[in-house]
Amino acid sequence: MNKVLKGLVAVAATAAMAVAGFAGASTAMADNTEATPSQGTITFPSDTRYKDHTYEVYQIFTGDYDGKVLSNVKYGVNGTKTVGTEVTAEELKQLTDVNTADKTDQEKLTVIKTFADLTGTPVATLTKDKTSYTAVPGYYLIKDKDGSVSSDATDASTLYITKVVGDVIISPKSDVPSFEKKVKDINDSTGDTSGWQDSADYDVNDKVPFQLKAKLPSNYADYKTYYLAFHDVEEKGLSFNADSVKVAVDGKAVDAANYTVKTTGLTDGCTFEVVFTDLKIAVAAAKAGSEITVDYTSTLTKQAVLGNEGNVNKARLQFSNNPNSEQGGESTPTGKTPWDNVIVFTYKVVVNKVKENKEALKGAAFKLEKKLKDGTTTLVKEFTAGEDTSFTFSGLDDGDYILTETTTPAGYNTIKPITFTVTATHNIEWTTGERTDVLTELNGKAASGEIKFTADETAGSLTTDVVNVNGSNLPSTGGMGTVLLYVAGIAVFVLAGATLVMALRRRNA
Repeated sequence: MNKVLKGLVAVAATAAMAVAGFAGASTAMADNTEATPSQGTITFPSDTRYKDHTYEVYQIFTGDYDGKVLSNVKYGVNGTKTVGTEVTAEELKQLTDVNTADKTDQEKLTVIKTFADLTGTPVATLTKDKTSYTAVPGYYLIKDKDGSVSSDATDASTLYITKVVGDVIISPKSDVPSFEKKVKDINDSTGDTSGWQDSADYDVNDKVPFQLKAKLPSNYADYKTYYLAFHDVEEKGLSFNADSVKVAVDGKAVDAANYTVKTTGLTDGCTFEVVFTDLKIAVAAAKAGSEITVDYTSTLTKQAVLGNEGNVNKARLQFSNNPNSEQGGESTPTGKTPWDNVIVFTYKVVVNKVKENKEALKGAAFKLEKKLKDGTTTLVKEFTAGEDTSFTFSGLDDGDYILTETTTPAGYNTIKPITFTVTATHNIEWTTGERTDVLTELNGKAASGEIKFTADETAGSLTTDVVNVNGSNLPSTGGMGTVLLYVAGIAVFVLAGATLVMALRRRNA
């Protein structure tokens, strides 16, 4: 048998009860077709999480039950000995001795396999459509049918032993790891850094920090081997930095030699995978409840989508989900968590150069710089003067910026550098299925209010007009200034002549 026993916690108690009642009086077994007080019903779980499971019921031992103890224990239909063969006190003691705290489930399995033959036909197969089986008193092993739990399932197989001396509802003891993907948001101008969340915004060429986190299931110890793989899919606006991968278990770094980062030969559309072929060997300290984190960065590229569509990065976890299997590595049966998505936004500022009458004005040039926390600036982009009247600065994060007019159209006054701030509000938890629901508001505001922005969250744009004012008009040679000088000169000359004539007349009188 290549099956692994899960959940043998009940074995010691049931075995002890069997030993206590082994010498009791024998009673006749009732017909399985109709329940009597000496029978019990095994019932499919009512929890809808298990509706797609198929459970097989194997009869290991039978016995007589008098309402207190199970006596005259014998091998059942699926026992390793002929049906009706007496189970000795020594055999029952083996079950008792192996069920101690210092024994692993694999050690317990070795003992159980001497009593249960799971290669034959089970006494019953239960599904959501066939929900119950009437069983004679005894010990039964219940497990998921091999291959019935899909590789895409978000749950796991189970196998456990139960003592039937009354009605029993199947209580699956399966568990699966939890998983989440997160991104961190950083404001370059203020230095503010968020916690791990579902959304962020960045400048093009920034390295965006991501984290994948898995928490191992409560039944991790039930597995002989444990396959664990992180699958990550990035859209074209993000470029994975393979050399940035850091893995830790419970906060302690894991040497890169103990896992594999795959970027080629992938068949499921993933950008990369981080794979533990057998976590139990790779990280011996891992245990139920341990947290495995994968931290890495991806660069936001020029292909990034602007606005509320954003740039999505999704991931999910592939994990061993059948503790009944002794297979190891990639061949082990696995399940997968649902995809978990995060989103990264980036924006643009559009500057339109206009005259005072709002008519487009050629001949200007601008540069845009981003203010950093340390007081320095970094150049975003610089244009040269030409025929353009509209200037687009794409791939911007929230933060503080300085817009400078580097070339002014002839005959116009140069504007002073304008400082403005880009702010954006996006939900830190992505709770809907629509990517366009995450970004809720985009704003731009100049420090002195000399320009006004129009926001468009869909396009991810902040648009503004920058107005140039005509320069002052000064007198020029041959113009009206010269005419006025001539007039003034003539007036002086006429006045002087008149004064001279009047003086001569007074003297001759």
